[in-house]
Amino acid sequence: MSKKKFKKVLVVLGGTSGERAVSLASGRACIKALKSKRYKVSSFDPKKKNFNIINKKKIDVIFNALHGKGGEDGVAQSYFEYLGIPYTHSGVVSSFNSMNKLISKQIFLKKKILTPKHFSINGHEYKISTLREIIKKKNIKFPIVVKPVDEGSSLGVNICKNFESLISSSKKLFKRYDKIIFEKYIPGQEVQVAIINNKAIGAIELIPKRAFYDYKAKYTKGAKTKHIMPARLTKKNYNEVLRISKLAHNALGCRGVTRSDFKFYNNKFYLLELNTQPGMTNLSLVPEIANYCGINFSNLVEQILLDASINR
Repeated sequence: MSKKKFKKVLVVLGGTSGERAVSLASGRACIKALKSKRYKVSSFDPKKKNFNIINKKKIDVIFNALHGKGGEDGVAQSYFEYLGIPYTHSGVVSSFNSMNKLISKQIFLKKKILTPKHFSINGHEYKISTLREIIKKKNIKFPIVVKPVDEGSSLGVNICKNFESLISSSKKLFKRYDKIIFEKYIPGQEVQVAIINNKAIGAIELIPKRAFYDYKAKYTKGAKTKHIMPARLTKKNYNEVLRISKLAHNALGCRGVTRSDFKFYNNKFYLLELNTQPGMTNLSLVPEIANYCGINFSNLVEQILLDASINR
């Protein structure tokens, strides 16, 4: 579909996930950018209205600015598919697989992409003795990261330095989530890569002032995290992390924009996860990487929009 046919844009933002505030910020920034490009823009918040009332006769395309559950796990995408409206970012299956850390890690490993040692436990199966046994069997040393299987923006992530803190953190998570993942903590450089319309454009390095790049470090003003663009890597390693990012993007069947989160340790890149709906706020990484590469925010948003399609 050509640019001329994309005149009326519906930006979907907000939603009901724990990332609602970030989604609202992303959506508003994208609305402003699209209006500056002379698109006719309206907005839709699925927390206030049901997707079914979207009138496909009044819009040409959906810009998906949702984050978290219901927005980047295939749920919203399935509505867009049913409505037959082109939409931005990845499709139903790609979104679901990327959001689920267990499934995405299985796909990474099949493609020989390094990811930290890990395992998961369901809440109804949880026993301290079982947890201790699996850690010993898998030979996973502390620190160990514990987190929900399908959350974003580092929600619910804890780094546990000993077994006691691991038990405490996992019990708290099981009050909110049915299944959680345990993962070997990888030290080293934090490197994140942006892919725009199937091209890896750049890698940024993060130095969090907090224990790790958590929700507050991502979205709190006041220099919680130092950004270094481009990442301090040799040319060979820089190109390698771009290559791995594109491999992961393609392996999950993604399109549009994705952001891959890595740790670089002992001259190896460990892919932690891939985000199909990266933030589009003034503190977000993809816009920062794009800007360094000569793509300003308005042009970035338009590039994402023009890649919109239906994944039938």
